[in-house]
Parts: sequence; structure tokens; C-alpha cells
Amino acid sequence: MSTIANSVFGSPRLKKLVEDLKNEVLKGQKEIVATKPPNPELIMSYKDYLEDIQSLRGRNLFYPYTGSGLGNGPFVELQDGSIKLDLINGIGIHLFGHSHPDIIEASITGALQDVVMQGNLEPNREYGELLELLVTAAGRKSKLKKGWIGTCGTIVNENALKIARQKNSPARKILAMKDNFAGRSTMMAEITDNPEYRVGLPAYNEVLYLPFYDAKDPASIEKTVKILNQHILENPKNIACFVFELLQGEGGFNVAPREFFKPLFEICKSHGIAIWADEVQTFSRTGELFAFETLDLGEYIDLVTIAKTAQCGAVLYTEEYNPKPGLIAGTFTASTVSLSAGVKTLKMLLHGINGENVFGVNGRVEKIHRQFKKMLGTLQEGSCKGLIKDFGGLGLMVALAPYDGSKDKVMKLLQTLFKNGMIAFSCGHNPYKIRFLLPLVLEEQHIEEARKILEKSLLENAGV
Repeated sequence: MSTIANSVFGSPRLKKLVEDLKNEVLKGQKEIVATKPPNPELIMSYKDYLEDIQSLRGRNLFYPYTGSGLGNGPFVELQDGSIKLDLINGIGIHLFGHSHPDIIEASITGALQDVVMQGNLEPNREYGELLELLVTAAGRKSKLKKGWIGTCGTIVNENALKIARQKNSPARKILAMKDNFAGRSTMMAEITDNPEYRVGLPAYNEVLYLPFYDAKDPASIEKTVKILNQHILENPKNIACFVFELLQGEGGFNVAPREFFKPLFEICKSHGIAIWADEVQTFSRTGELFAFETLDLGEYIDLVTIAKTAQCGAVLYTEEYNPKPGLIAGTFTASTVSLSAGVKTLKMLLHGINGENVFGVNGRVEKIHRQFKKMLGTLQEGSCKGLIKDFGGLGLMVALAPYDGSKDKVMKLLQTLFKNGMIAFSCGHNPYKIRFLLPLVLEEQHIEEARKILEKSLLENAGV
């Protein structure tokens, strides 16, 4: 016997209606194929609208950005009629860019269901489907067997911390990397190594920092191991977990090899310290679904947190770290639209796109990475020689340090890029960098347009 819902959502008529809605939206995409300046007739009303938003917020928007609700892959239309090349994608939320037909279809289907928000008390089918996809994928190369969905990266990071502390009670302290970013809650701001994000907040002194890998220092691994051992010696049986990004996001897209993490993990394991990979930003972007797969470190991982690409968050954990009832819950899990879109996203990533693998040596992620870095190299050695200090990253996470890497010059360059049609963001310090979270739909012609905008903007700001 089928449920009433199956007969409704599986009916040919409803499927045709969803298809018609999707196609109606996509008609407008034909006009969104390149960057363009604002419509002069909309400039003043748009300016007034932005001022109203900023007044209500109590602070300015970083960019004069409000989307119209329509885009086409890496391109997005704003309410002033301008079209931008979006290479930051909401800081990594929109892996498939704007107005992707499959994501639209999944979102419409989700919006037709009985509830806007699903919860841990009363989940719908998508909740279990997404969790099964995540746990099954994570378990291929790790001991991760269970999971819990939450609304965003900060929430699932909070859940991971609670799980680690409960398992290793009464240990309470946290090992973390310098220059890490963990989220915006009180506790995650405490873990995040950036004093600007916790001005006026009390210090709890529960975080012990380790230096991240420095490729220019031959003794980098040895120094970090030494500091780790010192922390453990000074805090006997009082360290609950070690949280880290395998590729640092906010910290500057800093990359480390497997050889850096391996001795740290082995020491933590020998002392019963939970190994927690924060993959909120790296999830799906480093050449494999999980960065711990990219670096072949799955055997060590006790907990992993993901968000952004999945359209919601999740903490995955081993049997050993399965929390006791009552520790993690929450009224909201995620919206039905988010869960439905997340399921579709995961299936596309795992099964490939139009016959092309997403991951692996010859996968789409690696292909985009090579093409984008080649473009940056061409600029660095050619027309923008001396204007690009350095660039690097992994997979769809690429950053460049322009000029002398000073904060003022990076911030000015970001605004110039926006004016000229590209959206990026900043990361790191000493040097400050331009950060790109590249969409999976990027093609060679889009990278060529990015080259032209970068070249124009770097030269325009060279004398500033």
C-alpha cells in the first residue's frame, strides 16, 4: 500500500506542474550570460533600498548587494539590474551556482510539503535520506557511523564539542589551530583565533592553540608536535578534543600535508583526545567529498562537521562517540526545502554530473582547480607581474595575495572587483588574501571572464 503523499507527489500532473514552474523560471536565464553594469533607471531606488537595509541592520553591507532572485550558474542578477560573476557563492553555500535547474526542482518539491521546518521530534523522509547519504559516504574511508543534522555550521560545531566533552568528561579544554575559524556562537568565537570576532566577550581560557603548518619552515611539524606535547603535559587528562580545518578557510586557505597531521593525531589518540575535523567549508571542495579523504586521514577521525554545500549542517561520529540521549537535539533541524535540496546536491556529487565524475584525479573539482590556477599564473607572469604576491589553495578553494598583502589594499581591491563585475571575499592576515570559493558549474569561458576582471582591477588599483 502506498501513502497518500506518494500518490500526490508521484502523480504525473504534479510532476508536470513542477517542471513547468522550473522552466518558467529558467526562461530568464537566457539573458544572464555575462557581467553587465546596473540599469541607470534603477540606481537611485536601489541606493535608497540599500540604505534602508543598512539602517535596520545598524551597520553597512559589505557589498551593495541584494540579489534579484535569478541567476545562471556563476552569474547572479542584483536588484539594480547589474549582473555579477559570483566566485564566493554566499561564502560557499551555492556549490552549483545560481538557479541550477535540479536544485530549483528539488526546492519546489520540498516547498509543497506539509511543514516549512522539520525538527528532531517530527522529521520527514528527507531527514533520513540526507543522513543516510552522509553517513554512508563518510563511512567508506573512516569509522564514522552515526550523525545528527542541524541548521548550520555553528550549531553542528557546538554539538560536536558537547559530544567530545561528554565522552571524555571531565576533560573540558580544547586544542585548536592558530588562525582557525569555528563559528559565531559564544563558544565558537572563543575557539576562533581572531580577537576581532570576540570584542567585549569574556575570556574562558579553555582553548589551547597549535601553530598550523608552515611550508617555509623545515621544522614546522616538529615545532607543532613539541607544543602539543607541552599542552598535554600541562593539562593532564583535561583536554577533551582537538578541532582543526584540514585546509584553513578564514585563516587564509592554508594547506598542510598528511605528514603534518598524522603525528598530531597519533599523540591525541594515545591520550584519549577526540579528533574532530571541521569541514564546514572544505566539504565537497578539496577533490573528494571529505577533505579527510583527500589527505587519507579517515582512520583517525572521531567526529566531522559539515555544512554550507549540504544546505544545512551535520555532525558525524563513530560508535564510540555516539552521545547519550538528551545531549543534542533542537526544535529545528532544517527547512524542508533545504533538506530536499541537500539530498539532491549529495546525489549529484556522488553520482556525477552529465556523466562526468565530480571527484578524483580527473574529476570536475580538480579540472576547475587546474584551469583557475593556470589563469592566475598567467596574470602573475604577464600583465600583472609584481601585482600578485602569491596564490594557492586546494580544489575549489583558491586564494591570492595581491600587492603587498596589506589589509587596506585587499579591501579596496575587493570593492573594485565588485564594481567591475566580480564577487570575491577576503581571508588570512599577513598577508591578507582574496578568497574564491569556486562554483562547480564554472567553465573555461567563465574563467576567461574572471581573468579579464582580475586583470582590469589589479591594474586599476596598482597605484592606490
